[in-house]
Amino acid sequence: MIQRSIPSLFTIGNLMLGMFGIMMAFDGKLSMAAIMVIIAMLLDGLDGRVARALKCESEFGKELDSLSDVVSFGVAPALIMYMTSLQDLNSALGWTVTAIFPVFGALRLARFNVRPGIPGYFVGLPIPAAGGVLATLALFHKDVSAPFMVIATLLLSYLMVSTMKYPNFKKIGLPKKAVIGAPVVIVVAVAVAVVFPEQIAKMIFVLLGLYALYGFKQNIDRLNARRRHRRRRRSEDKVYHSKNG
Repeated sequence: MIQRSIPSLFTIGNLMLGMFGIMMAFDGKLSMAAIMVIIAMLLDGLDGRVARALKCESEFGKELDSLSDVVSFGVAPALIMYMTSLQDLNSALGWTVTAIFPVFGALRLARFNVRPGIPGYFVGLPIPAAGGVLATLALFHKDVSAPFMVIATLLLSYLMVSTMKYPNFKKIGLPKKAVIGAPVVIVVAVAVAVVFPEQIAKMIFVLLGLYALYGFKQNIDRLNARRRHRRRRRSEDKVYHSKNG
């Protein structure tokens, strides 16, 4: 019984960190709020691996994970962005853009739960990655204009519900013995993040931003390849008809 509960403890930790992030954002502790989202990402990456390692995956765990993700990677990052960059905009615009992000994140999670995926890939940008980018991007609010933040928020929202393919690293297994060391990894990660919150958050932003752009670029390249293929087919058809016309 205790063994079956371990993955859910990671998921509940993810949810609690999302709530801490929201409360810290309201208190003006924006760097630490972003760090809460990042550490929640770590727990979110571990809960499924731990469940598979202990052979105790369940529908309950999957549903709990999705509900936690809406808070930690949907609501929390959107509020961090609102507190830093969007609250001084026109109220209707700021509220709408802030609300769109968690709504699209919830749609992304619902689709993930009911549709079979593509082996090795996510369809659409995963909400933890999108939330991590948004939360850490908000820390650049002194250097980046509010209109850019609006565009970035809407773009990340769109990428979540798009059909763009992103590499899936969640299926990488975790040996059963490594489960024992997982809490140590979390404690070390938290300690480093608390000592260097802003530096760690901005470094994570670069990594997550590259992941988001990678999938975007791959799909642009795929679309361009399809267009070139169609043009080649048309030119070949024209040559064929001219020879046989």
